[in-house]
Amino acid sequence: MMLEAQRGGYAIGAFNAENMEMVKAIIQAADELNAPVIVQTSARAIKYGTVPTFAAIVKAEAESVSIPVCLHLDHGDSSDLCLRCLVGGYSSIMIDGSKLPFDENVALSKKTADMSAALGIPCEAELGHVGGKSDDDSSKKDIYTDPEEARDFVEKTGVTSLAVGIGTVHGFYKGVPVLDVDRLSEIRSAVSVPLVLHGASGLSDEQVRECARRGICKVNFATELRDAYSRAVQKYFAEHPDVVDPKEYGRAAIAAVKEIVKARIMVCGCDNKA
Repeated sequence: MMLEAQRGGYAIGAFNAENMEMVKAIIQAADELNAPVIVQTSARAIKYGTVPTFAAIVKAEAESVSIPVCLHLDHGDSSDLCLRCLVGGYSSIMIDGSKLPFDENVALSKKTADMSAALGIPCEAELGHVGGKSDDDSSKKDIYTDPEEARDFVEKTGVTSLAVGIGTVHGFYKGVPVLDVDRLSEIRSAVSVPLVLHGASGLSDEQVRECARRGICKVNFATELRDAYSRAVQKYFAEHPDVVDPKEYGRAAIAAVKEIVKARIMVCGCDNKA
């Protein structure tokens, strides 16, 4: 998927799912737009739902459509978790050693990438820092990915895609995000593997499109999907306070998440690319 996106100058939408309803919403939205799609689960989501459960749900839903569907581990926090996903039905993994010193990140990422390669499964890693909700300033230059370090990192680890830090944060932004897109172009020139943008919830449509034009091949969306899901359920209960059937508010949540996913697929430019 990502190599095709790299050749075509667009990005694949990668959407985090927390439960069955979100999986259904993501895959249905992609199917309606004839788009390849990546369903992601974080390490925290796996602790909640388990590897076998998510693998089974995504497999069942993927078999009901004709579009390509990938199940990806987002921000794997250990090689052990990555191995469990590799043998448990996931078709892509990420190992995140970005908080480690460079050499330790290289060692962890290489170990995981070698393990993935042995099974013919792609491996994403992260270099630089994508901020989080607790960060006071996500635009500090020293947390951005260095293009020359990126070249060295990819060569030493053998990862098949690289998540880069160019000013995005996980969660919603406190102010207007400022992205270093020139740095992104420099990274693109330095490495050959597809690049990944984390922390895209809250970016403008034009910012996402510009990143795709400059070499981003996968864009992650998570927080805005959770927000749409939760607000839809809250609204449903406010209008129907006596409802006790989870299927009723589940349908409302699916509809809300589908709307967000379809909009983001269009922005990434992967509609009609299946």
